Amino acid sequence: MKKMLLFLFLATILFAENLPEIEYEKLIFGEEQTLEIMSWNIQKFPKTEFTVDYVTKIILAIDADVIGLQEIQSEKDFTQLLYNLREKNPQNNWCGFRADTNEWDMNLAYLYKSSKIIADSIYQIYADDSKFHQPFPRKPLVLEFSYLGDKFYIINNHLKAMPGEKNEHRREDACQKLYDYIEANLSAENVCVLGDMNDELVDENNVFNVFLNSEDYLFVDLVIAENEDSNWSYPYWKYRSHIDHILISNELFDEYKKMGSDVRVITIDKFMEGGDKSRYEYITDHRPVVIKLNLQ
Repeated sequence: MKKMLLFLFLATILFAENLPEIEYEKLIFGEEQTLEIMSWNIQKFPKTEFTVDYVTKIILAIDADVIGLQEIQSEKDFTQLLYNLREKNPQNNWCGFRADTNEWDMNLAYLYKSSKIIADSIYQIYADDSKFHQPFPRKPLVLEFSYLGDKFYIINNHLKAMPGEKNEHRREDACQKLYDYIEANLSAENVCVLGDMNDELVDENNVFNVFLNSEDYLFVDLVIAENEDSNWSYPYWKYRSHIDHILISNELFDEYKKMGSDVRVITIDKFMEGGDKSRYEYITDHRPVVIKLNLQ
């Protein structure tokens, strides 16, 4: 029995040592003097027993201040992720919130550095499933917070997936309702809409037209969508596309134009042994998208 336990222990160590390594230093994006807001779909979190550890290290390497997450299935593992962040990065006093209202556990969540922002409120909008399940299979999750004395609102989303006219109409309806909500409630506020929006910004018949046709909103990642597909947020070969987005309201335009502001898809797989295959197997099918805002 002791020999068997020793064998299993050594086999576990050997396997762990053979896990694909990541050059974490090449993922760095955050800076002390800027505000970084990130969106990341971590597919069916966690995909494997190693996912939480990978995600902890990736988040700490990227160094974003506020993170909107999608597909957070396990409350237990989300709690473990938060514990890891606090243990490895105590100076930032990480906090988190996971919604628990999706019947398939495809829940939205937030992680944020309470050392840098003050979270004032977290709540869902369009929360009545009997009225709004069609446009919002996952209820939009709002984080209201303060930073350097100013108010900000992030609206985290995971819109209906898959092609087809019915699904496209659901995404289009969702965008219209998000637009209506902002115009009615946050028209003079600093607003950031983000998430896995499950559609592209460059389609001719575009579900995002309500925002694209307005001078008051900007998809900061449009420049990514219009360029090399090697930097898109969803690199899975069969459905390669850029479907994770960050939208800002005009109250943030000047700050985004400042030197030091930026947007980037964090191409984890380019710096991971085994590339796309390893990222997909151990972590997720999506890449994070991050905006950097110079608010000084």
